[in-house]
Amino acid sequence: MTPSSDKELNGLDNPSFVGEDRRHYCSSPDRAAWGPEEGGGTGHGGSKLAYTVTDVPPWYLCILLGIQHFLTAMGGLVAIPLILSKELCLQHDLLTQSHLISTIFFVSGICTLLQVLFGVRLPIIQGGTFAFLTPTLAMLSLPKWKCPAWTQNTTLVNASSPEFIEVWQTRMREVQGAIIVASCLQIFVGFSGLIGFLMRFIGPLTIAPTITLVALPLFDSAGDEAGQHWGIAFMTISFIVLFSQYLKDVPVLLPPSYQRGKRCHFSPVYLFQIFPVLLGLSLSWLLCYVLTVTDVLPADPTAYGHLARTDTRGDVLSQAPWFRLPYPGQWGVPTVSLAGIFGILAGVISSMLESVGDYYACARLSGAPPPPKHAISRGIGVEGIGCLLAGAWGTGNGTTSYSENVGALGITKVGSRMVIIAGACAMLLSGIFGKVGAMLASIPTPVIGGMFLVMFGVITAVGISNLQYTDMNSSRNIFIFGFSVFAGLTVPNWASKNSTLLETGIIQLDQVIQVLLTTGMFVGGLLGFILDNTIPGTEEERGLLAWKNSHKGEADNPQLVSKVYDLPFGIGTKYCALSWFRYLPACPKRLPGSERMNELKAARQESSVKASSERDSEIGADTRI
Repeated sequence: MTPSSDKELNGLDNPSFVGEDRRHYCSSPDRAAWGPEEGGGTGHGGSKLAYTVTDVPPWYLCILLGIQHFLTAMGGLVAIPLILSKELCLQHDLLTQSHLISTIFFVSGICTLLQVLFGVRLPIIQGGTFAFLTPTLAMLSLPKWKCPAWTQNTTLVNASSPEFIEVWQTRMREVQGAIIVASCLQIFVGFSGLIGFLMRFIGPLTIAPTITLVALPLFDSAGDEAGQHWGIAFMTISFIVLFSQYLKDVPVLLPPSYQRGKRCHFSPVYLFQIFPVLLGLSLSWLLCYVLTVTDVLPADPTAYGHLARTDTRGDVLSQAPWFRLPYPGQWGVPTVSLAGIFGILAGVISSMLESVGDYYACARLSGAPPPPKHAISRGIGVEGIGCLLAGAWGTGNGTTSYSENVGALGITKVGSRMVIIAGACAMLLSGIFGKVGAMLASIPTPVIGGMFLVMFGVITAVGISNLQYTDMNSSRNIFIFGFSVFAGLTVPNWASKNSTLLETGIIQLDQVIQVLLTTGMFVGGLLGFILDNTIPGTEEERGLLAWKNSHKGEADNPQLVSKVYDLPFGIGTKYCALSWFRYLPACPKRLPGSERMNELKAARQESSVKASSERDSEIGADTRI
């Protein structure tokens, strides 16, 4: 989501399909390097790719790696509805929670297909974003939307009663309306090409406090969930840390496979590196089941640790339908208020900044050239359409690019678009099968809390990692970042406790002020933006030079850029090739015929010389992929 160090952008350090003889069994000899006709066959750092962005792997590999991408994103996708459920008064309605999980799966699948086919056209997953979560929670904390006391008592809640349904659906419709209206800004910024202009004024010292303050205010939610049973929560944390940090370099040997004309060989796969969260949740969940069956965990609902039992949420599996198709307006017609719109706008801006960094990282890891301006504009515009769809369907959130899945490209060495399309289809199917969402909604509360502690900590660190581009020996930069973050924590805390002092007598204005001042990422990001652009400092000191260099590619092959980033199905070339088409900011720019032929010819010659020099330098080299 956020641009970070080379190690992070590569995901983790090890490949997934490397044999004992250090050969890549998924690659083929003719894919060692793309020529001028096919593109670059190396990812970031020059490591060979089994399949590049425009390649089509075998169908079974597409399905397996697509499911892997879905599972990689699952932790974030599930976390968002579970966090929102408390503020939506749904903490005792597990069936509706499962419907929200299924809806976010379904919409994420649609948005991913749109992004891969018509957006930036890179292999990148779309899903819910924590950038929208903070302003949404601030909006729902207004006195108008605070949950009635009786909804907090499980004995008083009848999930099927019209009164209860109206309580949570009115709140959901308010969130939907704010997301729909705010997404229109993202659509405009993307398709108008305005994102390129805005990036001139937004640097690491604006992005770092904004992203950091996405997760820091969520410590209370994580602590409440984990505090239901700290032993189970720490066990979950231990499993995730063990798999993601200590065992990430330990391969798991798959059963031997046979290929015609080749010897039998084992394929080591770095499962612990690929699925640390999924494995940690599964093992903790299994242990909670054993402790429930043996009655080690208390059966008394008032006793400490009761919510760690697996049977407290087990009924949702039997209640959930096998098939349920989410549809727009399933919670009613969205409503709109100024307070919600202004709050969500802060999340929209943060989400756009994250996604731009993701596009460059994804291009490096998938063997594609750096995305041109028209592709970035189109990607941001399509993300805005995705947020619009998320608001219409009622996920309670928007959509953004997932950096976890960008990292997975560096692990698998497969950067094909078809793999992500397969992953999007897996999301769609999971959203239709109601039992999948119900199963995930039944995860014990302290297990979820342990996962939150790890995930929110990582998001905070990712925000801070943007400071690597700046000179942190500069007192100017230290002041800007430190003051922005501290003010982003202090001001919202004071505003939430002293809302009466902010009243102006105009209800709508009061709500806008309350939501903005209780959204830490807005306060910190705005202060960082103002101070960074007004306090004197060189571009090198501010990190703008390093920032630009990290997003700068080598001389691009225009034919390759066209092949990767042009619209599909001949749109703009064979069809709809109108003369004014090239003037649209989100559409490819077409050169005059003679100029284009000369540029293509020069690019072929340059690529041929480069490929020849690379082959000469690699003769006799035994490199690990």
